[in-house]
Amino acid sequence: MRQVFVQLHRWVGLATAGLLIIVGFTGSLLAFNTELERVFAPQLFSKAIRPGPRLDLATLAEKAAALTPAEARVVGITNSEPDQVFVYVEARSNPETRKPYDVAFDELYLDPWTGAELGRRKRGDLSQGVVNLMPFLYGLHWRLALGDTGQWILAVTALAWTIDCFIAFYLTLPQTTVAFWRRWKPAWLIKRKAGFYRLNFDLHRASGLWLWALLFIFAWSSVMMDWRPAYEAVTRALFDYRSVTTLFDALPTGGNGKPTLDWRAALATGERLMVEQSRQAGFTVGQPLSLSYVADQNVYFYEVRGSRDVFERSSKGGGTSVMFDAGSGRFLELSQPTGERAGNTVESWLYALHMARVFGMPYRLLVCALGLVIVALSVTGIYIWWKKRAARRARLHAAG
Repeated sequence: MRQVFVQLHRWVGLATAGLLIIVGFTGSLLAFNTELERVFAPQLFSKAIRPGPRLDLATLAEKAAALTPAEARVVGITNSEPDQVFVYVEARSNPETRKPYDVAFDELYLDPWTGAELGRRKRGDLSQGVVNLMPFLYGLHWRLALGDTGQWILAVTALAWTIDCFIAFYLTLPQTTVAFWRRWKPAWLIKRKAGFYRLNFDLHRASGLWLWALLFIFAWSSVMMDWRPAYEAVTRALFDYRSVTTLFDALPTGGNGKPTLDWRAALATGERLMVEQSRQAGFTVGQPLSLSYVADQNVYFYEVRGSRDVFERSSKGGGTSVMFDAGSGRFLELSQPTGERAGNTVESWLYALHMARVFGMPYRLLVCALGLVIVALSVTGIYIWWKKRAARRARLHAAG
């Protein structure tokens, strides 16, 4: 049985090594995504943080709409950074061809205090220059820059990686329980004075053991992001859990994209519903984060920083939100990152840990280092396989 697991670990490792090198290296950089954005796309941030209140989300959405051509529409506005407002722009459909218009941008950035345009870009399009470097790396990390095909490739890779975490751990264990701890101890150590092959082997085994918990968290959270059905099936089996897709599936689709509530009415409705829900559920409402419209279901989402949030750094998701009908303003759903269902709480933590949004700079440095460790594990694994393969061939040649 052990030999079967050795073979599985070897071939799963070889099959996924190249992809994990890409994911590990890009993930290492993305731990400092905002800081690198400020280097490569400084024009997308306000020149200085100003005193005084920021414009409200409705006013910012109205200003963004005035900057958007008729072939597109504003569908989301987010207080993304202290000195930046992010606007998501969606192309409208051509009534004649029923295909989206060709719009040169899908992201618009505004000054939080004046609503003036800072810049715009087509996310991930490197033809627009270095301004899209970090979005391109993000697309490479998440979908190999191949769209849905890349996501499926990484979904299978993530599931194989998750299973291999347990196989690799098993293979470090001694084959007998006699003097178990004494026999297992060498697996945790690196013999720095050993030969190059042994050094690679020790680095591969020991780093995988010491960082096993984090490696598993990142492998399983990758399944969560890339292969929702598989992730949700396991989560429902283990925890009390409700996916937002459950509610979305129950909503009517095919909205005309023309909400009865405009941005100002939507903001007022969202604020009122959030206050009502906070009183009923017992959480505290903090700063507003985003207001967005989903045309297919004809609903608005209003998101705030809440007292039960996990994310401590980024405003780009992970907050407390209410969903309501864009025609009547009827309340539909309250979403809290923690405190309702165990499965949803676990999911919130998986997102926050994967995206390095908790525990401050020390954890971000750890995530950055972990990305490089994933690269090292892949490289050392390939080297170990190559050396063993060369040794087997040498033995066969000598025997022949």
